[in-house]
Amino acid sequence: MPPDLIPLDAAPAQARPAPARVSAELQTLNRLWARGTAFLGCEIAIMGGAMSWVSECRLVSAISNAGGFGVIAGGSMTPALLDAEISATRARTDRPFGVNLITMHPQLEALIAVCHTHGVSHIVLAGGIPPGAAVRAVKDGGARLICFSPALVLARRLMRTGADALIIEGSEAGGHIGPVSLTVLAQEILPHLREIPVFVAGGLGRGEAILSYLEMGAAGAQLGTRFAASAESIAHANFKRAFVRANARDALPTRQLDDGFPVIPVRGLVNEGTQRFMVHQAETIARFQSGELSREAAQLSIEHFWAGALRRAVIDGDVQTGSVMAGQSVGMVTSVQPTAEIIAELVSQATAALRARSHRFAFPA
Repeated sequence: MPPDLIPLDAAPAQARPAPARVSAELQTLNRLWARGTAFLGCEIAIMGGAMSWVSECRLVSAISNAGGFGVIAGGSMTPALLDAEISATRARTDRPFGVNLITMHPQLEALIAVCHTHGVSHIVLAGGIPPGAAVRAVKDGGARLICFSPALVLARRLMRTGADALIIEGSEAGGHIGPVSLTVLAQEILPHLREIPVFVAGGLGRGEAILSYLEMGAAGAQLGTRFAASAESIAHANFKRAFVRANARDALPTRQLDDGFPVIPVRGLVNEGTQRFMVHQAETIARFQSGELSREAAQLSIEHFWAGALRRAVIDGDVQTGSVMAGQSVGMVTSVQPTAEIIAELVSQATAALRARSHRFAFPA
């Protein structure tokens, strides 16, 4: 048999490829997020944030194929659309991934049933406290349940009612946000909740930051903004260019003008649409005060202003009047990168921080 056709198992030991050496720093990082990787079933405890119109089969599979954990944004999908999206994702990856569903969806239990039909391992219930029936449906079907918690008291309640893991998301995140930053949430929750894995989210763009939360007790991290501008993201080129050009201070939450007409804050890049929204609020409130509109009609008019605006920005590329949802980590998006490169960069930054620390301790000043 010619030498180049010798079976690998018959080749001399010196001819076999040597196994890749795992650095001490990478071993440390793997230990720090071992709880997260074991829970998710992946190699790297970095979840993809569920972003409407963005977190679909191509991006989700790219994150999972790179060793992370992709999550489909179920959002306003019908059961039929979700069925097709899960099938399309399965065709692109054999790695684990999850599905994010909104608790207020009128077909929530039907969507959960679709997930079970496909054997989806993890279901994220977002947008409010999950109804008991939905929690039971997730658990009875054998999936692991992940919930969001903005406070320690709610985190404990969710754990008692069946959550297998939690995500704590700070106000630095893009899209709909709460009022508290991740730095505060992490201090409030991580030291006091050890029974189930807790993943951190909001404003994360570098590996050193992820490392700091792992050392506080986090099981892993969830990122959205950096992945939204990745090469695999279906977002329009205009949308990605807006991310690359933006600074952290450009990603601000929407504001309400009147306490009588509440506005759920949404963080995104300030643009012409943002300015129009402020004018629209003022005009609508004036119409209510003059008796032209009822309170209910005025509230609906304000709420419906952004209808379709996210799709206009993400799919159509209208970054002037559309809703360009982005977290404050957008300032760390400096180019359109492949998803695998983003994840590798985050890991490299975390291990470099560990290496620099060991050098400081080895050679004190």
